Amino acid sequence: MVVNYTTRVLKSETASALLNISNSAKKLFLSSLLSSAKKFFFSSLLILAATCFAAQSPSKQEIAKWQVQAQNVQITRDDWGIAHIKGKTDADAVFGMMYTQAEDDFNRVETNYINSMGRLAEAEGESKIYQDLRMKLFVSPEEMKKQYEASPAWLKNLMDAYADGLNYFLSKHPEVKPRVITRFEPWMALTFPEGSIGGDIEGVDIKQLQSFYGKELVTQSRVEDKYLEGDGVREPSGSNGMAIAPSNTAGHHSLLLINPHTSFFFRSELQVTSDEGLHAYGAVTWGQFFIYQGFNDRVGWMHTSSGVDAVDEYLETVTKRGDKLFYKYGNEERPVTATEIVVPYKTDKGMVQKKFTVYRTHHGPIVREADGHWVSVSLMQRPVKQLTQSFIRTKARDYKQFKETMELKANSSNNTIFADADGDIAYFHGNFIPKRDTHFDFTKPVDGSNPATDWKGLLEVDQAPNLLNPKSGWLYNSNNWPWSAAGESSGKREDFPVYVEEGRSESARGFHALRVLKDKKDFTMESLRDAAYDSYLPWFEKTIPALVKAWDGTPANDPMKAKLADQIALLRAWDLRWSVSSVPTSVAVFWGTDLMRTLGRDAKKAELPLEDYVSSKATRQELLQSLASATDKLAADFGSWKTPWGEINRFQRLTSDIVQPFNDAGPSIPVGFTSAVWGSLASFGAKAYPNTKKWYGTSGNSFVAVVEFGPKVRAMAVTAGGESGHPESKHFNDEALRYSTGNLREIYFYPEQLKGHVEREYRP
Repeated sequence: MVVNYTTRVLKSETASALLNISNSAKKLFLSSLLSSAKKFFFSSLLILAATCFAAQSPSKQEIAKWQVQAQNVQITRDDWGIAHIKGKTDADAVFGMMYTQAEDDFNRVETNYINSMGRLAEAEGESKIYQDLRMKLFVSPEEMKKQYEASPAWLKNLMDAYADGLNYFLSKHPEVKPRVITRFEPWMALTFPEGSIGGDIEGVDIKQLQSFYGKELVTQSRVEDKYLEGDGVREPSGSNGMAIAPSNTAGHHSLLLINPHTSFFFRSELQVTSDEGLHAYGAVTWGQFFIYQGFNDRVGWMHTSSGVDAVDEYLETVTKRGDKLFYKYGNEERPVTATEIVVPYKTDKGMVQKKFTVYRTHHGPIVREADGHWVSVSLMQRPVKQLTQSFIRTKARDYKQFKETMELKANSSNNTIFADADGDIAYFHGNFIPKRDTHFDFTKPVDGSNPATDWKGLLEVDQAPNLLNPKSGWLYNSNNWPWSAAGESSGKREDFPVYVEEGRSESARGFHALRVLKDKKDFTMESLRDAAYDSYLPWFEKTIPALVKAWDGTPANDPMKAKLADQIALLRAWDLRWSVSSVPTSVAVFWGTDLMRTLGRDAKKAELPLEDYVSSKATRQELLQSLASATDKLAADFGSWKTPWGEINRFQRLTSDIVQPFNDAGPSIPVGFTSAVWGSLASFGAKAYPNTKKWYGTSGNSFVAVVEFGPKVRAMAVTAGGESGHPESKHFNDEALRYSTGNLREIYFYPEQLKGHVEREYRP
């Protein structure tokens, strides 16, 4: 036990310290350390320390190799700090991509891989043990290493370059202190092979996992409120993508809107090119070597959240015979697979570990218990195909080639909006869709002992509700169903299995998209941008008239009549549009938020969207009391209920922390657009914090780009805050004002566009 404990301490702390001190200091350090250990372990500790030191320090041969590869890479930083990387080969370009991402925000790069490998407890301690266990149930280093070795040579070259670029950065920047990962290995790229925020694995409930494997009672996860999250409104998942056909554009060229809604600062913006045909620009999830949402000189792609049912739970009937476990499957009993998973975690005394015996059936790992059954989960685990699809689509030249990448069937969580220079526009539904027997309700755990509930392979791409060049001349998707993706030209729900779209409906944002796209001709880049920032809030179309009607029907002697007269007059005249100077926006948003708290559960029981419940079933007293509460809160927090929206809704970026701190005394910028809950296409998920009155955004619009595919690509974009993760950099917050107003800047896609806009040119 002492040897194991010391080993862990040295691996996590001592080795990194030894890297950065002189030889004499190293000897003194080891002497001090060993003098306090038992003599019995002297030789073991000495060997271990030497081993750790050797493992952490790159060899001269490695450094020489990296230096040679760096000569094949040219990095140009434009006047927004955005990196334009040029490599001789795709691998050289990947090497440069990883180096520049580490320059901009190594913390976010490392954190994504700490999470993807289940190593967060090594950085943050015991509270993250079960989060790590959840990842380790699905992601095994040993398995990833095998899959790396079996990968095609071209992909291995890219994974090698990915690791080399990050390790070269660390070798050149000893001042950067990784929290956990002091050396990157090529196989690690397979642990994070596609760029979505919140993958399928995160659907496994941590509290229930802890209840099962911790063998202890824990407080069960609260029933998820459809509308609320903590102290604020639950921001709808899903991004905005729009494609406009040449027939609907003034220039007769395809247009594409790229508008991911994620946590702020979740992705880098960059361009990557090579002499092997790579020429892509867009948003890159920190630590990955492909453009996740973006375009090349011929095609563009925008991923949005999909409602595909791609994850299923199975109720397993488990029995114990002697010291072995079996589960029922048809007429047989199969052995339950039991393996050990070790989760290291940080303590005040050093690194220790917790061991778990975990269980699996052919459906997947056991993740919880329900109704006397163990529950296993099946989800997509195809990392090589995922990584392959993620990279090769960035080199597609037309619709046919892009569709061929979809045939890998390795995208379980995204729909895709597509446009190209040939004038094609398309909608692709998620392309990992398990075939199932529709006699069963797969939205709930199904009987794992019945072979009929097993997956029957995967749907072909053409069996999903995809669209190509619809008669409408436009396509869109947000956090809604696909049955309105092209208006009347959309696919029909009855033509597809129910599981291709799980539980989604039209949303306020979906109605808004239809409003700005339907029957509109002569789109330009600028008018598509304006559509993406259209200020209308359709959630209030039904609810404000219901509120006004309630007030109109209130007796004159009711105290609410006089108390709310001014508020009602203001809302009655409101055009339902947000702006930083709008007082009605403040009143309406506070009122809507209060309704979610007071009537949200009733609407859920009635199986109605809240806006429909408010307009058809809420009582007069409920509506008026909610408005009174909302305006009282406005007055209490801001001195008057007549506070303009921009004084409340703010963008603030003070530090490089992944979880941002907020402070009303610090500098911030007003933001006009609201949460997507209210149907705002431009989304800003904001709320007040325990030490603030103002609302600060943390998610929503994170990257916005509009692209025109003519003989040459034209594009403009904006990134939340700025490209750099370093507060001392001028590019930490230089796009904040543009972001808050939707003032997109020109993208320098071609070398001639960079002329006069170059801040720095260098090699890694």
